[in-house]
Amino acid sequence: MRHRDEAVAIRIGAFEFTKTGAARFDLRDPYHLAVTLRWPQFFLALFLLDLLINLAFALLYWTQPGSISNAVPSFTEAFFFSTETLATVGYGVMAPATLYGHIVSSVEILCGLTFTALVTGLIFVRFSKPRAKFRFADCAVVTLYNGTPTLMVRVGNGRLSLLFDAQARITSLLREESAEGHVLRRAHELKLVRPRFPLFALTWNLMHEIDESSPLHGFTSETLAETDLRLLVFLEARDHTLGATVHDMHDYPPDRILYGMRYQDAVTTDGQGRPNADLNRISAVEPDRPDGHAPAQVN
Repeated sequence: MRHRDEAVAIRIGAFEFTKTGAARFDLRDPYHLAVTLRWPQFFLALFLLDLLINLAFALLYWTQPGSISNAVPSFTEAFFFSTETLATVGYGVMAPATLYGHIVSSVEILCGLTFTALVTGLIFVRFSKPRAKFRFADCAVVTLYNGTPTLMVRVGNGRLSLLFDAQARITSLLREESAEGHVLRRAHELKLVRPRFPLFALTWNLMHEIDESSPLHGFTSETLAETDLRLLVFLEARDHTLGATVHDMHDYPPDRILYGMRYQDAVTTDGQGRPNADLNRISAVEPDRPDGHAPAQVN
């Protein structure tokens, strides 16, 4: 498929951009297209492809009357015979009656076996693709922690199982202007207080201290929009139940970064001393305390 000249809009969470010269659907890469379609689109594509194949072979049978025994000379009969042949069902009522019919049905059976194998493989890939089920807070916050302004992003484990060896990265995208007047976006890796978490069971607060060495030093809620600051959060962990590494990303535009706010407690302790994480409160925030102290963060 040739690349189109019009811009293609791409949206990942709140992060949206456009590309020109790239095709949204590239038939030269059918595997990527098949695994990226949504489930309704995927099954609709399978139905249309199956229908197209059967219509093509039905037309071949119909153009040669008498090639199918026990069949009324009609396109409908040819279509249903094609459907049975492609699925390799063979009810035993209609059958190829001429050399032409045998040749066409043999080719169709080969196509049916290949089509079934491909569809089975694609469905298996789509079902077996692990999902992280990380619960990201709706907003990032900038609050005081141990007397230092700190960027925080809270993440919850949405699975009932434990995740091991979790690793996180936060990258900031800043719009900058060079000395020659060129405007560009530059990525800055934000140093996290704890980038690894050996046992991710409940929640995890990703924290970046905004000191003089931080790319976010000197920023305020008013200057965020001017630089169009965006935070990209990358998280991966080992899911022992699936035996696979799961990963996900989330982004925060300027209006999703709240200064002077902190996360409300989402982890409590029940009467038996067991910690309980309320993931419905993963995004709950409130203003900083008047004394400037942030609450204890429970992971």
